[in-house]
Amino acid sequence: MSQVRTLRGFALPLRGDDIDTDRIIPARYLKAVTFEGLGDHAFEDDRRALAGAHPFDDPRFEGAAILLVNRNFGCGSSREHAPQALYRRGIRGILGESFSEIFFGNSVALGLPCVTLAREDARALQELVEKEPKTVLEIDLEHRTVAAGPLRFPFSVPEGAREAFLSGRWDSLGLLLERFEEVRAVASRLP
Repeated sequence: MSQVRTLRGFALPLRGDDIDTDRIIPARYLKAVTFEGLGDHAFEDDRRALAGAHPFDDPRFEGAAILLVNRNFGCGSSREHAPQALYRRGIRGILGESFSEIFFGNSVALGLPCVTLAREDARALQELVEKEPKTVLEIDLEHRTVAAGPLRFPFSVPEGAREAFLSGRWDSLGLLLERFEEVRAVASRLP
C-alpha cells in the first residue's frame, strides 16, 4: 500500500469560489468506461471560453502537481470523474479553503489529499505562485503544514483521512489485495 506523507511540487492557482464538478469535467465525459484520457478534458469548457487564458493553459504552471483553490471546491454533482480528471492531469494534492464533502471523499479514495487552509493563507499562496510560478510547495501531512518559499502555514485535514494517507489505508483495493486469502475465504463461504 502506498503511504502519502509529503507532497512536493509546483502549484497551479485556480481562483474562484464554488467551482463545481461540472466545470472540472464536463458531463459529456461521464460516458467513459475508464478514466483514461480524462486529464486532457479537465476544465475543458472553461478553458475553451477563456481561449488560452485559463491557468491550466498557462505555460508558467506546466507540470504543476498541487492545485490551489478557494471555497467550496468540487461542489455540485457527486461524479468521481472530477478528482480522476485532476489526478490524470498530474495533480497530486489540493490546497483550498474548503471542499465539497463528496468531492473530498472521492479524492481520498483516489489517493489525492485535499487539505484546508485559512482563507488568507490560501490567497497568500495563490499570490505567491502567480508571482513566482516555480516556487516549490511542500505539503506535510504528518505535521499538517504547507511550506512555500518564505511562507509556512498550518492546515487542517480530517483525522481519519490523514491517518489513511499516512498508513496507506486510503487504497481500498490495495487493502483487499494485501489480504486476498481472507477475501477468498469469505467468498468461498457465500452462497
